[in-house]
Amino acid sequence: MIKIGITGQSGFIGTYLFNTLGLFKGKYKRVPFSDSIFEEETALNNFVIECDVIIHLAAINRHSDQNILYKTNVGLVEKLISSCLKMNSKPHIIFASTIQEDRDNLYGKSKKTGRKLLESWARSNHSLVTGLIIPNVFGPYGSPYHNSVIATFCHQLTHIEKPRIEIDGELKLIYVGELVEKILHEIDNRFATILPNNNVQNILLEHSTTIKVSTLLELLEGYSSQYLLKGEIPRLDSPFQINLFNTFLGYIDHASFFPFKTKMAVDDRGGFSEIIKLNSGGQISFSTTRPGITRGNHYHTRKTERFAVLKGRARIDIRKVGSKEIVSFHLNGNEPSFVDMPIWFTHNITNVGDEDLYTLFWINEHYNADDSDTYFEEV
Repeated sequence: MIKIGITGQSGFIGTYLFNTLGLFKGKYKRVPFSDSIFEEETALNNFVIECDVIIHLAAINRHSDQNILYKTNVGLVEKLISSCLKMNSKPHIIFASTIQEDRDNLYGKSKKTGRKLLESWARSNHSLVTGLIIPNVFGPYGSPYHNSVIATFCHQLTHIEKPRIEIDGELKLIYVGELVEKILHEIDNRFATILPNNNVQNILLEHSTTIKVSTLLELLEGYSSQYLLKGEIPRLDSPFQINLFNTFLGYIDHASFFPFKTKMAVDDRGGFSEIIKLNSGGQISFSTTRPGITRGNHYHTRKTERFAVLKGRARIDIRKVGSKEIVSFHLNGNEPSFVDMPIWFTHNITNVGDEDLYTLFWINEHYNADDSDTYFEEV
């Protein structure tokens, strides 16, 4: 079992990486890390001695005083190296750098300096360092006004704020899930070949999407008008569109937004309600659930899913992986409504009535038993 520590574990990328490692039980052991460890020499010493691999994500990328930003980021690397030397620990360190390395700003320069310090340590101490030069990262649950313009736009559009384009530049993007896959690849293959330059390698990660800020905002505004106002699923015809939509969903206040009420047209024949209007494909399923029975208790990392109660009374519970907070929704077939499942939220549905529960399920991809993207965890 590979023992892995993540500095900056509580941050945007760190949280996604930490949760993904948890999917591979028996393969990886996650060594706990908190930001306070950098302030406690003994705790940092204990951390580095326990790890086979350290992914160094901890850094600040915004500060009113750029000199403080530079000194802080370089100082974190120096503390990490100092503990490794003191404990004679030689973990494989994967360092998260940035495409801003050679730009005229102290954030980029702090990253380049930190990478060079780690390279020098690796060559002198016969350890491994992988420097990842990373493009702009986006994904759900990033901090608006901090992590990316996508996080900011998504927050604004889901909180009745007006987005504004400062510079209509071209963005080179990588989805956080794609980045994590590349990090896992480097962990798993760290001993596959002898690294060049005395156990040091640097990898310029390719971006997966190039898009102008104005085009990006147009897509997100379309999600706002289609999904928030009408409940329609937008076109999800490419991996980027799926990742962007999942990112958008991550900024909705689910507790107040759901259940989403649908309109019921009633005549002598009975009632009719439109549950899903698709602008892309997917799969719709139907289930009956006996009174008192619970279905689900699982989560997905990429799939977009909708539950719609057609008949009976149900309670839907959702909980973000890594959190203890449970959000519950009560749905009744007499008032057709639905709840959408955000990725990385374990969820279930319970029949709380005294008759069979009829539920319709939609998911954006066909079920594949060999790649189900379904992970079981009690809500």
